[in-house]
Amino acid sequence: MADKLADARGADPHVDPHVGVDVRLDVWLDVACVFKTRSDAQKACRGGKVSVNRQTAKPNRHLRPGDEIEISRPFGRKQQLKVLALAERHVSKADARLLYEDLTPPPTPEEIAARRLERIYRAAMTPPRAPDKRQRRAIRRLKGRDD
Repeated sequence: MADKLADARGADPHVDPHVGVDVRLDVWLDVACVFKTRSDAQKACRGGKVSVNRQTAKPNRHLRPGDEIEISRPFGRKQQLKVLALAERHVSKADARLLYEDLTPPPTPEEIAARRLERIYRAAMTPPRAPDKRQRRAIRRLKGRDD
């Protein structure tokens, strides 16, 4: 049955929405490519940035299909996901997107403009780094001091 369902959805047979096993939140967030690493997912959970069904969740909380996840992102954005399927092991990125439905509303034009301004501000405020060895040699050559 699982293979037929997976073939009908075009998904990996290991990704089945009717799996009876529940999966840890931090593992699922990593497998679903919501966070880059499992440790990033754990940090977000421990920091209170992830809630499941409107309750703050710890990394070891078990997920089930149908759970709704809300993740606090930078600039006050909230990413909203609905768990469609579970997977304990890494799958391809295309299959990972089948694990959830993204319910996040698109950003407003004001939010897009605010993000753009923030990026420009951060780029301008980033202190310049000290030149590395190659750059120091180039500076010496420009000043005419070949040591």
